[in-house]
Amino acid sequence: MANEFKDKIILVTGGTGTIGSELVKQLLEYKPKQVRVFSRNDSSQYHLMESLGHPKNLRPLIGDIRDLERLKLAFENVDIVFHAAALKHVPICEYNPMEAVKTNILGSQNVITAAFYNHVKKVVAISTDKAVDPHNVMGVTKLMMEKLFLNTNFFSVGKTQFSCVRFGNVAWANGSVLSLWKRQIDENACLNLTDGNMTRFLMSISQAVKLTLKAAKLSQGGEIFIFKMPSIKLKDLAKLFITKYYPTKKIKINTIGLRPGEKLTEELFSTNDLKKQILANDEMFILTPEMYFHNLNQELQTYQGFHKVNHIEKYSSVNSINLKKIREII
Repeated sequence: MANEFKDKIILVTGGTGTIGSELVKQLLEYKPKQVRVFSRNDSSQYHLMESLGHPKNLRPLIGDIRDLERLKLAFENVDIVFHAAALKHVPICEYNPMEAVKTNILGSQNVITAAFYNHVKKVVAISTDKAVDPHNVMGVTKLMMEKLFLNTNFFSVGKTQFSCVRFGNVAWANGSVLSLWKRQIDENACLNLTDGNMTRFLMSISQAVKLTLKAAKLSQGGEIFIFKMPSIKLKDLAKLFITKYYPTKKIKINTIGLRPGEKLTEELFSTNDLKKQILANDEMFILTPEMYFHNLNQELQTYQGFHKVNHIEKYSSVNSINLKKIREII
């Protein structure tokens, strides 16, 4: 994988966020020519530079993906783009739907346009399980982002390659339930549950980014890479969390009900996804690009180490529960 990133100029939108900053950190290990961190917040840029020791090949770029002209300048001479910038909190997007559209849809369109304008070789967008059968604004905007990225490949053959990665919740991400619970317990010795029977996929920040980098190496354009993830009921996650971090503390658990736009369960495949050719290995699934490949042998040669999945049920957070793996993640 080192050759994929060595001596390359790589840009990460949303590069100071949870996933973006970990992408930057791991990419620097592969000796790229330059990593450009594109984000709106100058304080976050400064703190990231400080934490990484101000490497000479790191460039902090202030900007917003809503600003196409700024993106065009930022993408100059870039080889690979990781698109992690987004409005990602379900309740916030529910109350601010037009802002979610401006960032997650129109901003993503700007990323595509800027990539074409600068002849970027490869663009990988970060998506979410909430884009599958979406019930909320955030999920709808992320589904539209996926459609934009994948369908752009219809007229981008041989030029810029666009693909997506899709995964569920990331443990200890900014605004994650674990971070929220820690603050609630530290401040009030209580923990708020929306619904104890709600199930969610979960993986670590480091693992999510490692798989994203693997997907970038495999990508030929037009794929969705779906990471295999364990899931858990929130009431069981709360018990594991308290046992691990507050074993001697008396914690009150409050059930507060679902927030606007939330679902009880999440899925990593849509009904339409299940109709497509699906490949798999131990770590991920690939929804292969229908516009390029017309036979299985060609696909298996392109994605070495993967096998065809003949039948798969819905990949739901209800039927993927694994307490042992979740305990290791948190």
